[in-house]
Amino acid sequence: MTTLIINIKELLQVRDSSVLKVSGAEMAVLPTIKNAYLFIQEGLIADFGSMEDLPENLNPEKCIDADGKIVLPSWCDSHTHIVYAGNREQEFVDRINGLTYEEIASRGGGILNSAQKLKLTSEDEIYNQSKARLEEIMRLGTGAVEIKSGYGLTVAGELKMLRVINRLSKEYPITIKATFLGAHAFPIEYKDNRKGYIDLIINKMLPEIVKNKLADFIDVFCETGYFSVDETEQIMEAGIRLALKPKIHVNQFNSIGGIQAAIKYNALSVDHLEVMTTEDIESLKNTDTMPVALPSCSYFLSIPYTPAREMMANGLPLALASDFNPGSTPSGNMNFVVSAACIKMKMTPEEAINAATINGAYAMGISKTHGSITIGKKANLIVTKPLSSYYQLPYSFGSNLIDSVFIEGEIWV
Repeated sequence: MTTLIINIKELLQVRDSSVLKVSGAEMAVLPTIKNAYLFIQEGLIADFGSMEDLPENLNPEKCIDADGKIVLPSWCDSHTHIVYAGNREQEFVDRINGLTYEEIASRGGGILNSAQKLKLTSEDEIYNQSKARLEEIMRLGTGAVEIKSGYGLTVAGELKMLRVINRLSKEYPITIKATFLGAHAFPIEYKDNRKGYIDLIINKMLPEIVKNKLADFIDVFCETGYFSVDETEQIMEAGIRLALKPKIHVNQFNSIGGIQAAIKYNALSVDHLEVMTTEDIESLKNTDTMPVALPSCSYFLSIPYTPAREMMANGLPLALASDFNPGSTPSGNMNFVVSAACIKMKMTPEEAINAATINGAYAMGISKTHGSITIGKKANLIVTKPLSSYYQLPYSFGSNLIDSVFIEGEIWV
């Protein structure tokens, strides 16, 4: 199938194939072509440029007139937990009534609540609930997504979640990366036997997951009250031995040295970063680790936002992701994430779009195939409704400005 999109008001995120991420001041630059065309062949971007240079011999099977519309790469959401059972609506009300996230967790809520729901729900039902969420984020412009386990907290439960992620990957055209997050919390039965649970992760869960090829990455919730830095390092080491690259939850509530541990083990990303010290920022300089901010989590929990301006001023890259999960971010709407980054983190639209596309792809290890308008990359695209400018995307935060979404060259919606 070949498709030609013509009269594009502005084609965003036009990059050379050598650009895999952008950092610091580079994040403020968003290369574009006005009055552009884009040619799709066999699911890939085959050509693009100014309408003045449109070749006469393309002969597409389908031609789409995008007059007044903007085209950009689909969102790359590098941090989600969208495979889960049920919801945690009551905890939402509990927080309104004054309980903190940590207080809810200490009463058996939070991650342990979701683990209990998952245990009681069949694999097919979890799949059906999760595919509805996946279809929703695809309609909202997400063309690549990372999904974590972590609500199983048993060998059977973690395998169940990862099988669901694998099934979604096979059933849908969107690119899905799977992350093993058995180290999300300590189950109640291991509350006084932390070493026993870590042994279970390392000696039982990991070998089964790797044998069945169910995960691309390994993750740990490195935080006060969850996994210590030493415990995080043990689990990272075990994953790396089995060729699972780390992506680590750090600095959501406290800075305890998790960033430095993640860098030590060459983690692909460090995610959350609501609490950042000068030392944390200095540690991330000149590394290959991508910092990932989750502003809709900060919005939902009323906790600090990642200090984007300070981090970029120090030359760091930054990615944006949704953190879609039942407890702290029950939304995978990356359009809102981009808006929240502009409104609450003071990122410019250019910086936020870079963070949600090319840098998001990097944080999943897929920026050679996703995240920019580049010849040979997957034709995963957002076509907006007619807009005055791309600034309208974060500005009109409550409006759906998407006209259509392409996944691997085909219109998804």
